[in-house]
Amino acid sequence: MCPHHFQTSMSEMPTLPSLTPEEQAHQEKVTCRLREEITASGGVISFTRFMELALYAPGLGYYAAGKHKFGEKGDFITAPELGPVFARCVARTCHSLLNQLGGGDILEVGAGSGALAAELLLELASLGRLPDRYLILELSADLHERQLETLRHKAPDLFERVHWLAELPRDFRGLVLANELLDALPVTRFKITENGVNELFVGWENEGFVWREKPGNESMRARILSLGLPPGYISEFNLHAEAWVRSVADALKQGALLLIDYGFPRAEFYHPQRVQGTLMCHYRHRAHDDPLILAGLQDITAHVDFTGIAETGIGAGLSILGYTSQAAFLLDCGLEHIMAASDPDDVRAHLALTQQVKKLTLPHEMGELYKVIVLGRGVRETLPGFTLQDRRGRL
Repeated sequence: MCPHHFQTSMSEMPTLPSLTPEEQAHQEKVTCRLREEITASGGVISFTRFMELALYAPGLGYYAAGKHKFGEKGDFITAPELGPVFARCVARTCHSLLNQLGGGDILEVGAGSGALAAELLLELASLGRLPDRYLILELSADLHERQLETLRHKAPDLFERVHWLAELPRDFRGLVLANELLDALPVTRFKITENGVNELFVGWENEGFVWREKPGNESMRARILSLGLPPGYISEFNLHAEAWVRSVADALKQGALLLIDYGFPRAEFYHPQRVQGTLMCHYRHRAHDDPLILAGLQDITAHVDFTGIAETGIGAGLSILGYTSQAAFLLDCGLEHIMAASDPDDVRAHLALTQQVKKLTLPHEMGELYKVIVLGRGVRETLPGFTLQDRRGRL
């Protein structure tokens, strides 16, 4: 996941806040776990494994421990945390799909604090098209508890429709929703050399984690060399995200997969000027590009290659129903009507709404870098969000 101020320059490491004693102790535990893995693996582990443990090691990883992550008191702000506008717009897409299917479920994967789930349910109730069930797939016990609290507080009358899952359901019918999920899945990092492609690994030296390189395997070379990148170019690709899309496709009997995240089509993802890749880290609203520090305390993300997601979906039997920017998606989902209904005489509420809309739609905020893609099976009509601007040709 990522804050809205993703444009922070990475040319210099920002000054990071001092760790509390509790944070220092937690970092030492995570570091010890990572060092044990490195030692057991002969001195290095893949960056994929490093990122997986740093984010998801049970009881230790960033998303598995109890650290407050979302909102002003956390490390970053996601669109649903800004207020209800985002969810009210997404609800139009959900409403349309559920109408087409004559009912069905919504499954949110990685529901964060539960803010999106609560506001979606409230808006769908007002539209007269609640899902049969609102399912949440959440592997973090800490976030599960936060979601319970949020939904009980914000949508108590609809709480009985919400059910938590530990794995994807079979023969799912409805909408699978993931907002800022793919960016937090572990990536494979590589470097182009004069001799081909090296994979980047992580070792331990002089009391810190360090980068190491090994020649990439045949599948990595086949994938990367065709991109024509110059020596010295460093970037990533995300096998975990592609595998996840395939697993959703296997589970989806009829309906759609709606993905909202920051990223690019492949031609932009591997732009000649993006020579250090897209890795970003977030700690107390400071953004930087060093994933080897603050183990277990910071978010580690990578932008999404939406071409790869589209290719994976097609290969798994899904159709690409739409692809556009977040700004175009929200405008096509009734954002202007939400703004028009706001009372400018209620200065505080109107100002708060205006600030939400700016952060969600302005090109230098979330509007352009964040993209929305929908993949489906057995869905014939175009869904709201994708009629204003169709960018599928850019994939």
